[in-house]
Amino acid sequence: MPKVIDANVPALRALPAVDQLLRTPEAQELRKSVGLARLTALARSITDELRTELQAGNSNAGSTRESLLNEALRRLASACVAERSSGLKRVINATGVIIHTNLGRAPLSESARAALSEDVASYCPLEFDISTGRRGKRGARVESLLVELTGAEEALVVNNCAAAALLILSVLAGRGETIVSRGELVEIGGDFRVPDVMASSGTRMIEVGTTNRTRLDDYEKALSDRTQLVMRVHPSNYRIVGFTASPSLAELANFAHHNEIPLYEDAGSGVLFDLSQYGLGDEPVISQSLAEGADLVSFSGDKLLGACQAGLIVGKSKFVGRLRRHPLYRALRADKLTLGVLEKTLESYSLERATQDVPVLRMLALSRSEIEARARKVIETYHEANPNGPLELEIQDGESAIGGGAGPNTHPATALLAVRHRQHSADRIEIALRLAETPIITRIAEGRVLIDLRTVECSADSQIASALSDLLSKISVD
Repeated sequence: MPKVIDANVPALRALPAVDQLLRTPEAQELRKSVGLARLTALARSITDELRTELQAGNSNAGSTRESLLNEALRRLASACVAERSSGLKRVINATGVIIHTNLGRAPLSESARAALSEDVASYCPLEFDISTGRRGKRGARVESLLVELTGAEEALVVNNCAAAALLILSVLAGRGETIVSRGELVEIGGDFRVPDVMASSGTRMIEVGTTNRTRLDDYEKALSDRTQLVMRVHPSNYRIVGFTASPSLAELANFAHHNEIPLYEDAGSGVLFDLSQYGLGDEPVISQSLAEGADLVSFSGDKLLGACQAGLIVGKSKFVGRLRRHPLYRALRADKLTLGVLEKTLESYSLERATQDVPVLRMLALSRSEIEARARKVIETYHEANPNGPLELEIQDGESAIGGGAGPNTHPATALLAVRHRQHSADRIEIALRLAETPIITRIAEGRVLIDLRTVECSADSQIASALSDLLSKISVD
């Protein structure tokens, strides 16, 4: 069979080798930012990509050694920029979603940030009692604050709320049955499904009632000699409305305790004081859940509490003690960074400064008029710097969101800064803002980029104004 000659053989021979690419001054400079091993992998991927394009005849990189080398270097530089931007870095959340899961949920208070950089980043008395010089208890201060703020007998911290549920179910009901209402078998963000966690714990889930109506006698009918736990789950981002019914927590507690069975509530976000003034009256107040008879309550640290990812467990000592002694607790316990952030956040609550210190609570409290005043200042700053600028900026009525599975029916009124360019699309503006030195994350609606300053710290307003001024240099013509 005659040999097939590839018409692109000259171009393929001109393709730079990986070693040649890495020896260039440009690549040597890029090496400083990503390291040799990663740069080599990127260079190999890019040369493979160019080879495939040349073989397919769809490359626009030219066919000379010089043109192919220049194209490979251009792609290598772009890949290194993407590599650096893929890591964790500060972004400005201008979406109006307060607890934005994709952006790290709750921003930390100044005291919590200081704890990370000053108190726990170095050596710290994680399990050391300075007053006695002996070994101390991990998380003792955090647990003490949780007891003080919730009225619980004892508290425990694990690394997230799913871990808290897994630990409680495994220890208290892993060899028996747990009764739960069918209407509470929800899926919360990140594929967290209540039935899956229950199955992983080893407990047998006994569903009672229907999706929209569960009565106390449904629980009574499900009782058996294998029943170890009654569980109530706050629906978080899910609500059933209309023809509904379910027992109150106090009624469930009376039922469980009459039958000598512990009652566990997964409170989801969980709050430490009533937030009904912000439209969040249906979020469980942890102290109230305990007062109504829950034996154990778990809730998140990085949602409405305003701290970092953690599963907080409070309740009766006899049950918390069992959790603490179980081997699974060691696998799930929190590290010093988590405990340091929690300690400073909870101290703000203890000192009655949470509404001033905790960013999530400050954002909830912002009025539409306060947000509008800030947005108008951004517009004014932009026009002062750009008297004939190409952007059209205006204020629009809008709604913010709570996010993080909390308050799905709560949408605080806000004033949106709507951005439109005379020549460029909203998509191009959104990309330019997102690729700014400090990325600004926005949303698009009706051909405009929308900026909601509710979720932007006041100190960052000037950065948004500057980014809008620099916009033209960041985007190309459509």
